[in-house]
Amino acid sequence: MSKADRPDQPNAASRFSEEKATYAVRGADTPDFDTGIAAIRNVLKTLPLKPGVYRMHDARGDVLYVGKARALKNRVGNYVQIDRLPNRLRRMVALTRSMTIVTTNSEAEALLLEAQLIKRYRPAYNVLLRDDKSFPFILLRADHKFPRIQKHRGARRHKGQYYGPFASAGSVNQTLNALQKLFLLRSCTDSFFNNRDRPCLLYQIKRCSAPCVGRIDDASYDSLVADAKSFLDGKSSAVQAKLAKEMESAAEALDFERAAMVRDRLRALTFIQGSQAINAQGVGDADIFALAHRNGVMGIQAFFIRGGQNWGHRSFFPAHVAEISEDEVFTSFLAQFYEDVPPAKSIFLDRQLGEADLLAQALSERAERKIEISVPQRGDRVRLVKQATRNAEEALDRKLAESTTQGKLLQEVADLFELPEAPRRIEVYDNSHIQGTNALGAMIVAGPEGFIKGQYRKFNIKNPDTAPGDDFAMMREVMARRFGRLVNPPRTGEGDQPQAIGGGVQSSVVPEGSPPPSVAAQLPPPRTGEDFEPERDENWPDLVLIDGGKGQMSSVMQIVRELGVEDVAFIGVSKGPDRHAGREMFHFPDGREFTLPVNAPVMFYLQRLRDEAHRFAIGAHRAKRSKAITVSALDEVPGIGPSRKKALLMHFGTARAVRNASLEDLQKAPGVSAAVAQTVYDYYHSNG
Repeated sequence: MSKADRPDQPNAASRFSEEKATYAVRGADTPDFDTGIAAIRNVLKTLPLKPGVYRMHDARGDVLYVGKARALKNRVGNYVQIDRLPNRLRRMVALTRSMTIVTTNSEAEALLLEAQLIKRYRPAYNVLLRDDKSFPFILLRADHKFPRIQKHRGARRHKGQYYGPFASAGSVNQTLNALQKLFLLRSCTDSFFNNRDRPCLLYQIKRCSAPCVGRIDDASYDSLVADAKSFLDGKSSAVQAKLAKEMESAAEALDFERAAMVRDRLRALTFIQGSQAINAQGVGDADIFALAHRNGVMGIQAFFIRGGQNWGHRSFFPAHVAEISEDEVFTSFLAQFYEDVPPAKSIFLDRQLGEADLLAQALSERAERKIEISVPQRGDRVRLVKQATRNAEEALDRKLAESTTQGKLLQEVADLFELPEAPRRIEVYDNSHIQGTNALGAMIVAGPEGFIKGQYRKFNIKNPDTAPGDDFAMMREVMARRFGRLVNPPRTGEGDQPQAIGGGVQSSVVPEGSPPPSVAAQLPPPRTGEDFEPERDENWPDLVLIDGGKGQMSSVMQIVRELGVEDVAFIGVSKGPDRHAGREMFHFPDGREFTLPVNAPVMFYLQRLRDEAHRFAIGAHRAKRSKAITVSALDEVPGIGPSRKKALLMHFGTARAVRNASLEDLQKAPGVSAAVAQTVYDYYHSNG
C-alpha cells in the first residue's frame, strides 16, 4: 500500500467509501433494545462483505463505539444477536440510534483507521489508552551548518534525525545533558547563535564547543556530529574506543589539558552507559510490552530499547476494560499506542495475540518498513520480557494501592457532603481577572483516577451586562452555560450532515464550553415534563465545588434552580480567618457552614482540588492577557493579514500613525497595494 493510501493521510477521505457511509435512524433518548436493534438492522441491509470501520452513535450523535471488521456485514450482524452479547455490549446496543460505515481496502487499513478514530472520539465502550502526553525525542537538526541537538515533542516538521521515544522528559533531559558534555554540540536557537560575539556560559562549563564564535572549525564539528550519530545509533563502543585513543594521543604529546577534556567526555559516556538500568546489548531497536491484570484493572509496562540502550519505561492503565479479554485490550492498546509513536523494528510481547500478524502488517504499512511482533523464547530477550512483566505487576500493585487510598478519600468526601455514594466526577470552579479585565471562569475535573485534564474547560465572560469585577455575576454566567448544556444538550438533527475529517466522519456536535454569551434566561428553555429527568452521563458531576462563600453560593443556586438541576451537590469553599490554608470554610446551599481539622487527610485532598482550580484559572487568565497585549487595532481591518499588518507597522511605527495617515501615505508603504491602502483608509475614515 502506498503512503497516499494510508488512512492517516490528508486525502484519505477520497479513498474511503464515504458515499455509502452514513445511515441514520433516530429514536428515543432512553435505552431501548428494539429501537437499537432496528437501527442496526436498517444499516445491515446495505452492508457489503468488505473490510471497514463502523461507528455506533447515540441519539445525540455522540460516538458510543468504534470497531473494525474483515467483513462488515458479518461483524455488524453479530450485534442483533442480543443473547450472545455481554452486558456491556447489550447496553451499547440499547443506546444505539445510528451508525457510520467506512469501507477500506484491507483489514490492516481498517485497524489503523479504527485506532485513529478511537483516539479522536474516545468512545465510552472502547478500550482507551488513557495517556495524552506525547513522547519526547532527541532531535539532531540538519538544517544548519552547525547542527543543533535539542529535545523535541510533537509533529516532525524539522529536517534532521529523530531519536526516541524516551519514556519521560526526565530521561531525555538526563541523556541530553550527558550528550552535551560528551559531544559538545550546540543547543541554542539559530537567532541566539547568529548574534553571539563571545562564547556563552555553556562553553565555559564545557558543554559546547562554541562554533558561534569560531572556537571550532567545520571539520572538527562535523566529526563531533558523526560521533553523536554513531552513539545514538547504538555504536557506543566504537565512540568509546575513539575517545580512549584520542586521550592517549594527547597524553603522549604532553597536551594534558586536552587529555583531561577528553577524559571528562569519557566519564560522560560512562555515565550514560551506567544509567541504563537494563542491559539490552545485542537487542538493537525494540519495544517490549507486558500486561498484568488483577481486580478488574489492567496495567501495561513498556520498555523502549534503541541501539541496545534503554531509553526508559512507562506504565499504562487502559480505561474501559471491564468485561473485555486481555487479548482484545492488549491489541487495542498497541494499535492506539503506535498511532503517534513510530514503532521499533522488533516488538516483543509477553504473550501471543490473536491479531498479532494483522497488527504487524498494519504497522509495517504505516512505517513503510518491516515490523515484527513476537514472543521471545530464549536468550536475553526472554530476560527482558520477564523484567517487563515484573515491572508491570509492581506498577499494578502501586496503582491498586493508590486507588484504594483515593477511594477512601472519596468516600470521606461523600460522608462529609452527604452524598449517597463516593463521587465519580468532581468539578471545581474558579474565576480569574485583574480589576475586571480579561475575565474568565475555569472548571477542573477530578475523579477516582485523579485529575481529568482532558475535561478542563475555560469560559470567557461574554455577557455585556456583567460589571467588571463582579464575581457573583461571572459565576452565574459560568454556571448557566455549563449546566444549560447538560440540561438541554445539543442534538444532531435529521438534516445534519457529517463532516469528513481525515479518514473518518465526524458528527456535527457543538463542543462544550462555547455557548452563546448569555446567562440562564437567554439559554434555550430546559426540557420539562412529568417523565423528564436531565440526562445523566459521564459528564454529569456528582459534586461541584465553588471557590467562594455565601455570595457565590447564592448566585450559583439561583441559576441551577432555574435550570431544574436538583440532584447535584453544590458546596462553596471560602478562605478561613486571615485567609490561612487549612482553615477553609465549607458552605452548604441551605446556609450551613463547617470547617475541618487542619491535619485531616480529606482537607488536604480538597485543598489540592482548590489549588488546581486556582492554577488552571490563573494560567488561562495569563494566556488571555498575553494574547490581548499583542492585539493591534489593525487586526480589525478586513483584508489585512499578518504580512500586510507588519509592513504597515514597520513603515509607520504605530497603529495610531496608520489610522491618521493619508491615502497617499498609505500607498507609499512597501508591500501595500493601492487596493489595500484604500481599504485601510476607508475603514478609518468611513464617517468622514
